[in-house]
Amino acid sequence: MSQPHSANQTRTTIPDNCIPDNCRSSRMSHIVNTDVLIIGAGLAGLSTALSLPKSLNITVLSKAALEVCSSHYAQGGIAASLDKDDSVSDHVADTLVAGAGLCTPDNTASILGAGQQAVQWLCAQGVPFTQNSPNALDNTSAQEFSQLQTSDLHLTKEGGHGCRRVAHADDATGRHVMDALTIKAQAATNITILPYHEALELLTLPIASSQPFFTNNSDAKYCRGALVFDHINGRPLTFHSRAVVLASGGLGQLFKRASAPNVCVGDGVMMAWQAGCRLANLEFIQFHPTGLALDDSSFLISEALRGEGGRLYCPKTGVRFMLDVDARAELAPRDIVARAIAAQIDNNGLGYVHLDVSHLPADFVKAHFPQIYQTLLTLGIDITTDPIPVAPTAHYSCGGVVTDANGLTDVPGLYAAGEVAYTGLHGANRLASNSLLECVVVGRNIADHLPQYVTRLANAEKMNNDAYRDINQSVIESWSVPTLTDAQSIILTDTLFTASEYDNDDKDDKLSGAEADMTKITAALKVLMTTNMGITRSAGQLEQALTQIQKWQVSLASTELGQQNIIKNDSPTNIHELAYFQLTRQLALATLIIQSAYQRMESRGGHYRHDYPKLSDIPRASVVEPQREPYQQHISAAQSINISKTLNNMWKTLIA
Repeated sequence: MSQPHSANQTRTTIPDNCIPDNCRSSRMSHIVNTDVLIIGAGLAGLSTALSLPKSLNITVLSKAALEVCSSHYAQGGIAASLDKDDSVSDHVADTLVAGAGLCTPDNTASILGAGQQAVQWLCAQGVPFTQNSPNALDNTSAQEFSQLQTSDLHLTKEGGHGCRRVAHADDATGRHVMDALTIKAQAATNITILPYHEALELLTLPIASSQPFFTNNSDAKYCRGALVFDHINGRPLTFHSRAVVLASGGLGQLFKRASAPNVCVGDGVMMAWQAGCRLANLEFIQFHPTGLALDDSSFLISEALRGEGGRLYCPKTGVRFMLDVDARAELAPRDIVARAIAAQIDNNGLGYVHLDVSHLPADFVKAHFPQIYQTLLTLGIDITTDPIPVAPTAHYSCGGVVTDANGLTDVPGLYAAGEVAYTGLHGANRLASNSLLECVVVGRNIADHLPQYVTRLANAEKMNNDAYRDINQSVIESWSVPTLTDAQSIILTDTLFTASEYDNDDKDDKLSGAEADMTKITAALKVLMTTNMGITRSAGQLEQALTQIQKWQVSLASTELGQQNIIKNDSPTNIHELAYFQLTRQLALATLIIQSAYQRMESRGGHYRHDYPKLSDIPRASVVEPQREPYQQHISAAQSINISKTLNNMWKTLIA
């Protein structure tokens, strides 16, 4: 069991006259003090928590039950150069190829260079990795597994990798990793895990300094906690902390078919953006090529099946189509395989293709993929004899909150790690199994940097009673803003028309109150994003999606909850307000993603445009600048489309 908060656990106390401005309206909520607040209990969050000094009081929030996170469902494994015939430089080279020119080379080399140490750390936590000399996982103690060396581990191969470099625990790596780390975290006396606690908004304070912290930014601020909704007791909470780690996961649930659990709606991305962080490459949504195409299943068929010899066939013709698509066939990077499968599905009209491993020895399949074998067997598919129906499914967001390799964001005191972050490791297309490695490496890097930051902050507070308003220059000097080169800024539209603007422009299409039902809009948004912002896109599809979302935004604003929100301009205090808050934030994020895709007039990695199928000569990250004030510095949707079209002239000079 996780440890409950008690008086002797609280260390940080913020004077009443130094409460963050965006916390004042929620002063009636219960206040919890902690040294470090970690938002997300997946691999990135727990790796950070377990690597921080035990002298720090750490609170970890989980939006739902602890197992409801993408890390838990990861099958394939964790990529690292562990074999004697492999090297970090080879791993970096494969990653850069998959990333299609948009990886940040320094961050990529730094993160992948720490791969062996990261896997060894996981071994020390008792993760039951599959070994070269097999042992039954259930019959070996965690203590024995903690003695494993990386040289003992069995390695598999996945798409885009030039050799075997993926350490795994059978075909349920995520579950075994998370089980081991959760046990460790729950046993730690300085770590409190709070399930069913949903972060809503980050708390910030302005930085007053003789030198501007950000170039061209007079709104510099630092992070001191978060507003949280306690689902167990149905109440808002205010968490004050000296540092916040954002490890909230991705945004897959904006799509109809997704491998991510239902908590992954991109709320961490939006919280960071609203707090003052840049976002990068939101348009690069990776679709896993082989999700189980059976009803509405979200079950993934691991890429490791193809790594061990699985083949893709057209169900109608029996043709092994990947041989004609790429020299690497089924082991091509995910974006290539996903598009090829999507094209086959468009042609065959069945909604799936076949993944076949029946030519492999049955005992080998059962031993290496026990979870997949048993899961599909219960559904009537014996993978040792029968083909598996598969189709692409939204799987991973390659973009996110801009950070460096140490997890530092644009806002001092706010770190980010895992799928919510953009370190530049994944570029335009994530190389298989690099994401788990990134979670561990960046999480542990945060744990190295954070104590220094907290110590400087504490020292500044001791020197100056008003330090919350006039933070000491030494604290600022301890923080380095991540840099992006050759970036293209995204021009944002006003994501919310006024009622009069909407009535004048599109009166006949205005949605009725019944159509503004939040459940219906949520479901419709998933379909819209899958259809118009899926594996392939075009200007027409993206314009249509943006227009539809803005109609929903107007309809929601006209509801009673919408009018109350406009008047209060406050975070939700009950479950009904929370549902409105969640949906409006999802719609806002969807517009950021769509506008990023609309203004990238090329095809690269996981972003493919029918109308711009070529690759530009100069790879550029797309950047959404921080939100300053709600809807400030935005322009109308029509103006944005016109401006985006004029940008075409610039992009044409870059397209080969």
